[in-house]
Amino acid sequence: MTDTVTPKRRSEIMSNIRAKGMKPEMAVRRIAHAMGYRYRLHRKDLPGKPDLVFPGRRKVIFVHGCFWHQHSDAACRIARRPKSNRDYWLPKLEGNVARDAKHQAELAELGWKVLVIWECDVVGGNGIADRVRDFLERTDD
Repeated sequence: MTDTVTPKRRSEIMSNIRAKGMKPEMAVRRIAHAMGYRYRLHRKDLPGKPDLVFPGRRKVIFVHGCFWHQHSDAACRIARRPKSNRDYWLPKLEGNVARDAKHQAELAELGWKVLVIWECDVVGGNGIADRVRDFLERTDD
């Protein structure tokens, strides 16, 4: 199957994708801040540069895009496998998933707790505030 847009348009689309400050991340940041939690952003000294870092609690939150991080939930309508240029996309996306797992394991070894919030959960509003509060307040882990 071939791409449905021109190479120039595809390049424009791809150049607008950013790693920081996207809508789902900003929504989670607003929720955490409104609940009174203060955090650091994208600490480069931690594996994976987590989106939100709560140093005093030794907890981090990643806000993952369903496509880029290949959300495996069957109910997710955002994550999909590319139909064109699969020789490029499949290894790239599988590499993203492997790198995510590696970073989460490294963080656990360093004594950090990790919460992953998926883009589709933010868009759907699926109790994100409760999940963030439960994660940050939990002391038994």
